[in-house]
Formats: sequence, C-alpha cells, structure tokens
Amino acid sequence: MSALSFAAASAGAVALGWFLRERSFRRTRVVAPGVRKDVDLPHEGEFELYHNAFSLCSKKVRMCFAELGVAYRAHHVDLIETGRYGTLSRAFLAINPAAVVPVLVHRGHPVYESHEIIVYAAEHAHSRVELVPDDPVAAARMADWVHKSSLLGDRPVDDLQVSAGNCVPGLTLPLFAAMIGDIPTVRIAEGLLFHRLRTRPLVFLVLKAAGLTRLPALRPAMALVRASHRWMARHLDDLETELAQYGPWILGAQFTLADVSWAVILDRLREADWEASLLGEHRPHVTRYWNRIRERPSYRAAMTKYEHPAVRRGTERIIAKRRSDPAFDAAVYGSH
Repeated sequence: MSALSFAAASAGAVALGWFLRERSFRRTRVVAPGVRKDVDLPHEGEFELYHNAFSLCSKKVRMCFAELGVAYRAHHVDLIETGRYGTLSRAFLAINPAAVVPVLVHRGHPVYESHEIIVYAAEHAHSRVELVPDDPVAAARMADWVHKSSLLGDRPVDDLQVSAGNCVPGLTLPLFAAMIGDIPTVRIAEGLLFHRLRTRPLVFLVLKAAGLTRLPALRPAMALVRASHRWMARHLDDLETELAQYGPWILGAQFTLADVSWAVILDRLREADWEASLLGEHRPHVTRYWNRIRERPSYRAAMTKYEHPAVRRGTERIIAKRRSDPAFDAAVYGSH
C-alpha cells in the first residue's frame, strides 16, 4: 500500500469512527406529546422554554406566554434555517430526543409538542388571563380550531386537508429557498447523518442548489406549493365564515388559544409573502382579524421582538424577486 493510499484509508477510518461515536450520542427518536413527570432536567427557573425564532410552533408558545404574562427563561436553539442544526446537539437531545422545538421545562419536567404546551401553560401559569373558555362546548370548539391550525405528524404535507398548519411547509418553500442559500452545505448535510427525518435536509439541499430563481423548475416543489395554496384557501374560508358569524375573535368576545394558534399561521403567510394572494379583499373578516392580532402586545412580544435577520432577508429577497421577475411571480405566486 502506498503512503497516499494508507493516508486515505486512515482518514476514512477516523471519519467512520467519529461518525459511529457521534451517532451513538446523537440518536433521535419519537417522543410522546405532553408532560413527562418521570423526567427531571436541570433548570434554574420555574418555566424554561427551548425555542427558535423562526419555528412556527415556538411562535405559538411565545405568544401564549405573552398573553398569560408568564415569565420564563428562554433558550434559543438554532434550526438549520437560522444557521445550524442546534436541535441535533448532544445538549439539546438531552432535553428532547425527538430533536424538535419548542420544549417547555416546568420545574424540571419537560412538556413536548406546542399544542400540549399552550394548554399546559394555560392551566399552570396562575394567570388572571383566561385563554380557555369555562363553557365545555366553547372549550371543545376552541380545541377544534387549535387542531385546525396545528402541524400534525412527521409528514404534515400528506394531509393538507386536515389543518392549515399542514399547509404551511408547502407555502414556506419560497422562503426556505430564499434563506437556505446562506447556509453552508456541510451544515445542511449534518441532518443527513443524524436527523431521523432525512427528507428535510434533502429538500434543503435541493433548494440550496436551485435557489429562488430555479424554484419554478422544481416540479414536485411547485405541485406542493399549489396544493398547499388550494387547501390553505379552504381553511381560511372556514375561518372567514366563523369570524363572520362570531367575531371579533374565533369564539366571539374572548381571545383564546385558538386565536394564539391562528396568529402564527397568518404570520407565516406574511413572512412568505402570501398575504395578497390569500387575504385582502378575498377574505375581509380574516384580514381585519389579522390586523387586530398584530395590534396586540403579545404579537409584538412573541413575533416582532424575535424576528430573525435570516427570515427578514428571505422575505425581502422574495419581494424583490417578484418585482423584478414577472415570470417567477406568475409561476410561484400566480393563480392557483
């Protein structure tokens, strides 16, 4: 064996050894939603939130906490969209082996899944604000509208008809394409090595190679955008009908967890520049509702305060691309 071959073999052995060792420490798995009283984690405050500025579900929890007036210790965890796979670090996997945010740690016990967290917070925050109706029938309606806004399952895009939340990934594809170009390929590839859901890093690698300019040429991506747009329009039609009947909030006079949940859906439409297509004169009640949400201090505390520079740049790039390239605008944002 030549010296060069020996060096290559040695380097390969070292890389393989590193990967096997890291994989043993960074295994991910599904975690059941809800509070885990059997798990005790290190903590300094009563409420500690592991979240991400861009994460839809993190936004929901932050807005809920802001409405309730919950004081919490915040731990920002990067997603690949905001720089790197912080969720795949050994430190975070000790908090959530599923490698997703948000996670609430309450007195050392983790609470998983955003819809579970907001219900748990409403019950344990000792707040004077009531985000859950006392009437059981109204509470059931609220739970139904929370469900209609939630990201459900590992592959939400397979069930677009179930919830508006499931339509969000498809409608976020232009924003992903606008953001992911700034992320080094090696950081995206880390997800292929350690993330249990390898489809996501594969999609990001494709979007990085294509960028915004070639996004319309990605037929599977465009098919998903169109389907997500169609189903989001139907979910928003349902919301339009509900608000027209009850307003000003989903359940009428009381602002509830249903409104917290829908606020983040509408905020993502803003970030990915879908407002003109899905709101406005098409759905006047939803548009007025969205304007009322943005006036709430909780919106500013949960969304505006945490706006990530990478997201802001991505939105600006989409707007600039649409203005400068009518063909792109028609292909991606045109009539669906």
